[in-house]
Amino acid sequence: MTVEASPAPSYPMRLDVAYPEQLARFGPVYKWLLAIPHFIILYVLSSLISVVTFIAFFAILFTKRYPKGLFDIMVGVYRWQANVGAYIGLMRDEYPPFSWDAGRYPVEFSVEYPEELSRWLIFVKWLLTIPHFIVLIVLWIVALFAWMVAWVVIIFTRKYPRGIFDFLVGVMRWGMRVTVYYNLMRDEYPPFSLK
Repeated sequence: MTVEASPAPSYPMRLDVAYPEQLARFGPVYKWLLAIPHFIILYVLSSLISVVTFIAFFAILFTKRYPKGLFDIMVGVYRWQANVGAYIGLMRDEYPPFSWDAGRYPVEFSVEYPEELSRWLIFVKWLLTIPHFIVLIVLWIVALFAWMVAWVVIIFTRKYPRGIFDFLVGVMRWGMRVTVYYNLMRDEYPPFSLK
């Protein structure tokens, strides 16, 4: 399994999806259905994210550290989401594993563990992400139309248009950077970038 490398990001979070040479012609028709068990598990895990973020808030407030075990759980859940997102986004044909372990799917997701976090930023990170969410809403609308074009192209050519693929991975990457910041995992403000 090879994951195509993008330029080294300045943000301490990485998300890359290996570009597929060929895809199943009718994958767009059935992938969403096959992903239902993952959706159910990820829905349950989303409650875990809320609890972990709540606990981490107080841990950071009093110790300036994100508990390492909880941090690893968060990274694992987001990795699982990225794997399923790549699958239902038609970027990969391989069925995603029921696992959050790294290296089991041609999607790379990682976040560097911070040794220390600001105890005061935890109070305003939600506010600082508002500009990102506004831009991301527009990007996700454009991404939806781009994904529909890719859907039709895949049915006829079995290829994902490379420009659309890179754009959609970039939107996923941007969204995940904001999510990591919003959920208190990093203090570095995420860049307004698809790279």
